Amino acid sequence: MAKRGRSGARNSARPVAGVVEVPKGTRPDGPVEGVYYIDTGDCELIADQDNSNGWLLKINGVMSSHIDLADPLFLDFEYMRWMAALIESRWPPRPKAGEPARLRGLHLGGGACSLARYFHAAYPDARQVVVELDGKLAEYVRGWFDLPKAPLLRLRVGEAREVTETLTSDTRDFIIRDVFAGALTPRPLTTQEFNNHVRRVLAPGGIYVVNSGDAPDLKNAREDAATIAASFEHTVIIADPAMLKGRRYGNMVMAGSDVPFDGDPQLARRLLGGAVPAHLWNDAQVRAFAAGSPVRHDPAPIAP
Repeated sequence: MAKRGRSGARNSARPVAGVVEVPKGTRPDGPVEGVYYIDTGDCELIADQDNSNGWLLKINGVMSSHIDLADPLFLDFEYMRWMAALIESRWPPRPKAGEPARLRGLHLGGGACSLARYFHAAYPDARQVVVELDGKLAEYVRGWFDLPKAPLLRLRVGEAREVTETLTSDTRDFIIRDVFAGALTPRPLTTQEFNNHVRRVLAPGGIYVVNSGDAPDLKNAREDAATIAASFEHTVIIADPAMLKGRRYGNMVMAGSDVPFDGDPQLARRLLGGAVPAHLWNDAQVRAFAAGSPVRHDPAPIAP
């Protein structure tokens, strides 16, 4: 559930023969269908039957990512399109390298690095770091999908919160949280204390964007929204109407910033124009949605 949101109903998976074992210390040379052992379990690479250049990645049975090898600007998952639209509304893409501004991005949760590839294509001078807990998965993804090399894109193996806490203040323009253990984001990445670390790392005017997965009761989403609103003066939510009304399982994109999200009047129109039209809730709507929900905090330290 945590990574759903592809446009349209599609059946792209085909059966796989078994587990593929790659000798330690070697890299796969391009994508090959199969189930692969990784440090945290297994992942499955599936050819997209609707797109000859497309590949789907499942991690421990959960659909995680889609990659189009020929077109990094193609995002098959709707929630990723919403994230890209939100970031581009603040920093319009620059088509040529060497323009004055250069985006600095941090991705918490790697998967197939779909968004990192997208932003590299949209902002050729961007500097991005992807934090991935699973070192073996990161190695596979580097070999399968020909990712940009450092310093344009660095894959850092580690736990997302631990890495974030070590980063220098005011050094990222956007931070994306897209980390799941099963259906939900691990709680240490959802507390106000963690959000405060994120805010410290963000430069003035930066954006914190999260993928919040939830069931129809929306309890998790309301708590996520309440906690983000406690750390940031300005917030938005992007989701399709059925999700906002609690009619299905799915994803909401939430964001926080120290400046308002009203710089691009075309954003709402762009969100409505997708295969799955989405609504944009402003700060007042987000706070009304979160009203009465608890702000999440780290556990109190145990007394000696």
